Amino acid sequence: MTAHVPDKPALEGLEAKWGPVWENAGTYRFNRGTAVEGGRDCVYSIDTPPPTASGSLHIGHVFSYTHTDVVARFQRMTGKQVFYPMGWDDNGLPTERRVQNYYGVRCDPTLPYDTEFVPPFEGGDGKSSKAADQKPISRRNFIELCERLTAEDEKQFEALWRTLGLSVDWSQSYRTIGNDSIRASQLAFLRNIERGEAYQAMAPTLWDITFRTAVAQAELEDKEQKANYHRVAFHKPDGGTIEIETTRPELLPACVALVAHPDDERFKPYFGTTVTTPLFGVEIPVLAHHLAQPDKGAGIAMICTFGDVTDVVWWRELDLPNRTIMGRDGRIIHEAPDVITSEAGLVAYRELAGKTVFSAKQAVVQLLTDSGDLIGDPKPTTHQVKFYEKGDKPLEIVSTRQWYIRNGARDEQLRARLIDLGKELQWHPDFMRVRYENWVGGLTGDWLISRQRFFGVPIPLWYPLDGHGEPIYESPILPDAASLPVDPSSDAAPGYDESQRNVPGGFLGELDIMDTWATSSLTPQLAGGWERDPELWNLVFPYSMRPQGQDIIRTWLFSTMLRSALEYNEKPWEHAALSGWILDPDRKKMSKSKGNVITPADILEKHGSDAVRYWAASSRLGTDAGFDPQNPTQIKIGRRLAIKVLNASKFILSFESAADAPVTEPIDLSMLATLRTVVADATAAFEAYDHARALETAESFFWTFCDDYLELVKERAYDSSNPGQASAVAALREALSVLLRLFAPFIPFATDESWSWWNEGSVHAATWPTVAELPSTGKPELLVLTGQALTSIRRSKTDAKVSQKTTLNEATIGATPDQIALLTLAEGDLKAVGRIARLSFTPADEFAVTGVDFAPVDAPTSNHS
Repeated sequence: MTAHVPDKPALEGLEAKWGPVWENAGTYRFNRGTAVEGGRDCVYSIDTPPPTASGSLHIGHVFSYTHTDVVARFQRMTGKQVFYPMGWDDNGLPTERRVQNYYGVRCDPTLPYDTEFVPPFEGGDGKSSKAADQKPISRRNFIELCERLTAEDEKQFEALWRTLGLSVDWSQSYRTIGNDSIRASQLAFLRNIERGEAYQAMAPTLWDITFRTAVAQAELEDKEQKANYHRVAFHKPDGGTIEIETTRPELLPACVALVAHPDDERFKPYFGTTVTTPLFGVEIPVLAHHLAQPDKGAGIAMICTFGDVTDVVWWRELDLPNRTIMGRDGRIIHEAPDVITSEAGLVAYRELAGKTVFSAKQAVVQLLTDSGDLIGDPKPTTHQVKFYEKGDKPLEIVSTRQWYIRNGARDEQLRARLIDLGKELQWHPDFMRVRYENWVGGLTGDWLISRQRFFGVPIPLWYPLDGHGEPIYESPILPDAASLPVDPSSDAAPGYDESQRNVPGGFLGELDIMDTWATSSLTPQLAGGWERDPELWNLVFPYSMRPQGQDIIRTWLFSTMLRSALEYNEKPWEHAALSGWILDPDRKKMSKSKGNVITPADILEKHGSDAVRYWAASSRLGTDAGFDPQNPTQIKIGRRLAIKVLNASKFILSFESAADAPVTEPIDLSMLATLRTVVADATAAFEAYDHARALETAESFFWTFCDDYLELVKERAYDSSNPGQASAVAALREALSVLLRLFAPFIPFATDESWSWWNEGSVHAATWPTVAELPSTGKPELLVLTGQALTSIRRSKTDAKVSQKTTLNEATIGATPDQIALLTLAEGDLKAVGRIARLSFTPADEFAVTGVDFAPVDAPTSNHS
């Protein structure tokens, strides 16, 4: 094919040029027909992370999604039909808050759906952040507004992904809140119920008072907080006291026991006796439990329902009563526990009722001071407190009715199966598997999946109401699978009509939604058409790869593995590829919560997508990468590489020769034999999920190719009278073809631009290079020696302070006999590029260029630079 090369190749504008070309040509489209014909073995399926469609993408997204894309491009070029969808994780708390403020509304799931609803305004009016100024609407109306706003975010995200050059099949996109996704999530949950894997229970629950929702173990974050130890006296029947130390004196009304370690000699005499709580006068037992810490505080602790997760363990294992005083709003409830019967105790409790945790603590400390039950001054301390990962206030523990899915915490057989499936999975890097195993082994409770929020998948249940209007929770009403998706807050229960909602003898719709991970744990099913498109599902599942961040092994990876184990008793993927974190210049992890993230749009515009992709692909899986926006060194190197690819392509394609000319010259064969090894090594690296090594291998050869080989043979390639000219041009073009394909997964825009100058179709639809297409008869060491010779000749001219175009009268190369035998094969090219009139070789122990003479000669000087 005749080359059509632009006069001035440039990176600028390539994203805008090639994105539409790829889309219109269907370059990255999953060809189902071909996949069906070739069978499952010809499919490479990717369980792509669906980014949260709220706010903006940051540089960490670019980093990890590039890792996935280079694998997808490699697999596609090896002949696989690549199933590479993109999902949008729409539901979530950030979206709810944005919708409330943007439209001036708030969700009330008890309200009916209004088909004619129009929001009060759009864009916010400065007052809409207050609940009193927000119009209450039904959950379905609220979800519609959430969908409207997230759709705008998704358009921006898709535009950025296209600019980055992700080879996603955009016809396979999905939304976690779309009808198909809701149906799949609800169907999977109903099957969990039918198999006894999902259950409802009234139990102590970690509760975020800001978002008013339950929180699962996987969503916890420990933060160090300042506190004070208060030494408090409990009264023994004989008139003496037992003193405890606590950081939560406000929970005294909820105290149900004192506990010490069974081996603690100080308290053994009191086990089985009782004491009375200060202020409230409630008699409680003194008990023994191995979790009590003799060296902490006073060595004996009060058990309150509930101050922390240890209280929950003690409460459950010691079979203690529940005296919850904390409301879901984070305030002390007004109704005192029924065991507080004395007038003094009730008066004290009224001092606390309705107060926040902070105010209640102050009140109790003052009451204890006045009663003389506070011993000494409070002692400052710091301790780890549990937070919801998206919250800014410590979690409380309240008793609520919630839905759970069994996860192996209390089922040794399931736990062992999850560990075994983790061992069957290929981890990249392998050490990440330990983090998964540690998480599974450390589970303390089943997966709490219900949330008291709105923008999510509704739990598909109703409850019958008895004659007094009380719900019969033990007999939930389940929908038929064919009726899914359903929203119990607006859809009537099967066998009932809407007039029977919330009336005695009627029904109550479940208002809770599923945890976002309960939907995201089903991304293989959502994208792959589970129970919706059997042909597609059988082609893609189990998926070939799950790419994701290392920080969500405990959430996304584990929950997906769990759902797959429960539904199919097999792992959902063959490989798991875990990217590292992006670190800021201070070596701190970039995250939205820390406020140190960088949005990528400006960086992509300034440096070009190929340059940014190069930076991302230079890091191995599981390895953290630093990023300094003021000095993005790796990005600059990537830009230099992409520009060099364009310029080298233009230079090589400027030589004319017969299309079928053979490669005959030793140095040409040496270069191609070396490239053959590069292809083998890069391919092996990709197959081992080490894309960084594949890039490093190709790039290292490329610079040698440009700096040494191309310089060495260009005089011969220009000289049509030279018998070896056709060999040089053929070798150059063959190498260019291979190099463009090696680089295609990493710098897709520059490579397809160069490829288009002399080939039909896209480089991304071309085949991955193989060793079979390159000759093996050349001697790779010849390329190394000629490179050394060129470097020495150039250095001699530099040391003499003369131009590299200066002609040498003569030069001598000292080398071993074996090296001389090789160098004589490239003597003509060395003389031409070095502008050497007479070149001789002499035996030597070490390689060196000597005998350089710069005396003028009449040898012709080439016009080529």
